[in-house]
Amino acid sequence: MIYPIRYYGDPVLRKVARPVTSFDDELEALSQDMLETMYDANGVGLAAPQIGLSKRLFVALQIEPLGDEEPDEAEDLAALSPEEKRKRWGVVAEHVMVNPEITSRSGEQFAQDGCLSVPGLFVGEMRRDFEVTVRFQDATGEPRELGAEGHFAHVIQHELDHLDGVLFFDRLPEEARRRFMNEHRKELAEMQREAKAMLKQFRDNPPLARVT
Repeated sequence: MIYPIRYYGDPVLRKVARPVTSFDDELEALSQDMLETMYDANGVGLAAPQIGLSKRLFVALQIEPLGDEEPDEAEDLAALSPEEKRKRWGVVAEHVMVNPEITSRSGEQFAQDGCLSVPGLFVGEMRRDFEVTVRFQDATGEPRELGAEGHFAHVIQHELDHLDGVLFFDRLPEEARRRFMNEHRKELAEMQREAKAMLKQFRDNPPLARVT
């Protein structure tokens, strides 16, 4: 099932998400729905607040052959199935991380950053830690720990930020952030209008996942 993505301007994106305490079939189903939603939106990660749920949960792809590069946006991605996308992008693992916490960081990297909740806008050189260790639970509640570097470490940091109400451009130095906001004032205002309209629609007609 595919859930609608929440856009910049939706208050849920600015809230600190609540810890997950129930590990049941519902959480497992939600995890799979989030993976499906992520693929449908051509993303490499998706956090629960991005579908309107204040839960400390995200899904992320580990892509080894592409290294620090994003999937080729020139492809006709809409025509590809999730399995075809996995093959084209070089996906070696899909991760579900519940109540994640980064326990160590080292190095630095600079790469393009963008967000499904801020569509069409990117930062060309976003600083992130090059290596991280993340402690989390899987969808069954089992404790896990994982080391990541490069692109995958970048994705983990981006998605964990969502759980703390932080968007990618918030990580820019103050002057660069002001410049980003000024340069994209029109696009951001339009997203806010769309987010407001979407919230009104949700109030009038509670959202249902759409089946694909």
